[in-house]
Amino acid sequence: MIKKQLTCPLVFSVTVAVIGSLQYGYNIGVINAPQSVIEAFYNETYMGRTGEWMSPDFLISLWSTSVSIFPVGGMVGSLSIGLFVNRFGRRNSMLLANILPIISAALMGFSKLALSYEMFIVGRFIVGVYSGLSTGFVPMYVGEIAPTSLRGALGTLHQLAIVVGILIAQVFGLDVIMGSERLWPLLVAFTAFPAFIQIGLLPFCPESPRFLYIIKKEEERAEAILQKLRGTDDVSQDIQEMKEEAAKMALEKPVSIIQLFRVSKYRQPIIISIVLQLSQQLSGINAIFYYSTKIFKDAGIAYPVYATIGTGAVNVLFTVVSLFLIERAGRRTLHLTGLGGMFFCALLMTIALKLKENIFQLSYVCIVAVFGFVAFFEVGPGSIPWFIVAELFNQGPRPVAMAVSGCCNWTANFLVGMLFPLAADHCGPYVFIIFTALLLIFFIYTFLQVPETKGRTFEEISRDFERRPAEQTVKKSPSEELTDIKEAAPAANGGPPCPPPV
Repeated sequence: MIKKQLTCPLVFSVTVAVIGSLQYGYNIGVINAPQSVIEAFYNETYMGRTGEWMSPDFLISLWSTSVSIFPVGGMVGSLSIGLFVNRFGRRNSMLLANILPIISAALMGFSKLALSYEMFIVGRFIVGVYSGLSTGFVPMYVGEIAPTSLRGALGTLHQLAIVVGILIAQVFGLDVIMGSERLWPLLVAFTAFPAFIQIGLLPFCPESPRFLYIIKKEEERAEAILQKLRGTDDVSQDIQEMKEEAAKMALEKPVSIIQLFRVSKYRQPIIISIVLQLSQQLSGINAIFYYSTKIFKDAGIAYPVYATIGTGAVNVLFTVVSLFLIERAGRRTLHLTGLGGMFFCALLMTIALKLKENIFQLSYVCIVAVFGFVAFFEVGPGSIPWFIVAELFNQGPRPVAMAVSGCCNWTANFLVGMLFPLAADHCGPYVFIIFTALLLIFFIYTFLQVPETKGRTFEEISRDFERRPAEQTVKKSPSEELTDIKEAAPAANGGPPCPPPV
């Protein structure tokens, strides 16, 4: 059955779409390895302008800006998702967004030649905007073209492409490849290459049939695309589901951000979406990568950078494992497994980090804990929050919900990047206690509140939240629910859910 549903057009479309996710992953990891040579470029540029070297504090601040400007761009991009997807469509939005990494590559790649670290920082911001858009476009497109029984497995490919991108950046960033003083501009400019590939291939991918049927009212075209994607003329089940969703949407006005939190049937799923996105960024995964090189060095590994690349390989391996498990075990079960495993690994990490000064062998326990933490992350929190948001909402509120939850993800990413080094300095090895507490909170919330979405249509999941009066603080009558909907502030068709932050 699964082989019949995995048609060539479906596989091709998903593969091309997740090139955008690979871009995101590549730009997460690309500046880690060549940090010292890029900092040297900053210093030499400043010397050429002023006749003196940068102060250490100014250099640290400038580098922190170069790193943190990426998630700031991601926040802006994620909030702009609604500006594109209902106006240009899912596929064309991905196509248009590719101009951003090309501009970014030009700015960063020529920054050394132009003696301008400002160009490099602006380029990081622009590619951050692209990445924020991509984290909304790709899961939405894949979720809408995939059959219900494969939606989770294909949705996991978004995270797989991200970790493959990180691994490629780690390997290319070695000083023997492109991480050298001479070649680092080529390393950061490489981000244009996947963009050109996607520009060349996306026109051969179909538009989302759900977008065409429900938003554009092009029923015949949507049916023809479905027949191509499913490899059969009988797509009546998909058409019937979209017809029911379209009929429901006709009774509702466009949903704004305020309505996501005011209307009871949207409030529960948006809170779940936000908490799941926070569980990804506040799980401590970035802290593990921050500490990993030091842990490997303390364990006596001669070349810790290669052990860090090994961590990236574990990332990829267990993302593939989750791909095969997602439609068998289910989203909720895997997320709980991932959070629980990360909790015990973080606890083990804290104990081992504290005692390894007296017991050297515990350094190897730290290494095992690092690999275990990364593996459990990819089993659950790594991939599930990205695509489950698209499953919790039907066509109307989906773009706005993905914008809000995506912005929360990027905001948490920014805060962890800014605050973790300070927390590590003050708490030392006990810093992971913070993450064990957060992981426990996220585990309890997931166990109590998150529903299983495996094998269920978008409409079935949506109706489930409408039938949850016991979870609402005040039970509303049907007339009150109708009033809630009628009072919804209409958003401009295809407009942004809210203006980007200034």
